[in-house]
Amino acid sequence: MAKAKIAFQGESGANSEVACRRYAPDFEPLPCNSFELVFAAVRDGEAERAMIPVENSVAGRVSDIHHLLPKAGLAIRAEYFLRVYHQLLCIKGADPKGLKIVRSHPMALSQCRDEIERRGLLPQMAADTAGAARELADKPEEHIGVIAPELAAELYGLEIAARDIEDANHNTTRFLEMVREDKAVIPPCDNGPFLTSFVFQVRNIPAALFKALGGFATNGVNMTKLESYQQDGVFNATVFYGDIEGHPDEPNVQLALEELQFFSASFKILGVYKADPYRQKKDRVI
Repeated sequence: MAKAKIAFQGESGANSEVACRRYAPDFEPLPCNSFELVFAAVRDGEAERAMIPVENSVAGRVSDIHHLLPKAGLAIRAEYFLRVYHQLLCIKGADPKGLKIVRSHPMALSQCRDEIERRGLLPQMAADTAGAARELADKPEEHIGVIAPELAAELYGLEIAARDIEDANHNTTRFLEMVREDKAVIPPCDNGPFLTSFVFQVRNIPAALFKALGGFATNGVNMTKLESYQQDGVFNATVFYGDIEGHPDEPNVQLALEELQFFSASFKILGVYKADPYRQKKDRVI
């Protein structure tokens, strides 16, 4: 019997595939070239789930993802935190001291700035960490290195010139597991702790954002994330993405969300899901 699939953005060997393998080992990872294709794969039934990175403890939020989520036709089912390790890869037999250029995804390059500067390497952006590794394997050049996961080295036959070169020992990426909206089930609120994720656009009135968020303070609801982005290129149509601690069925959360919706022109819950145990760690950074 064929395995169910979990879609991710990137080529085989990417950190998102590492997350898929660790979080859902019984699923077959399905690489996709873009986030839009990931969402389409789940909507069309090619994959049952998606694994989407949304933020990193060093590089910040993943660009473009938040404005795609509301229109994806998917719902958040769970979150997962992956400790990310970056390896400097080169072709077999190459002298690491002879490397001049290093290629990788912009986020990986930004997470390894210290090592890149220390080695005097010229960083070049690539669409994907694993894609950069595959391209180097396809066209071997001794003076070029790539930053990618160990999995990519295994898949494409490259050598690890330097291990774990990320600048921070807390380098962690938060992923969201997503499913089709019609398959999403909101869990009962008696087995938390929970997170609720949503998007909203405030009404065009003075102090609307202040008033919309006031309910979280007065009802003792902790907001763990608030991101803004422009919608459809219109500068007066700011949309906000938020994460809060709690479940919509809890009375204080319900009251806070009602106040938010009163001052909002639009509001949509993207998911209600259990908090990852990583959040309970004292040394967590996201």
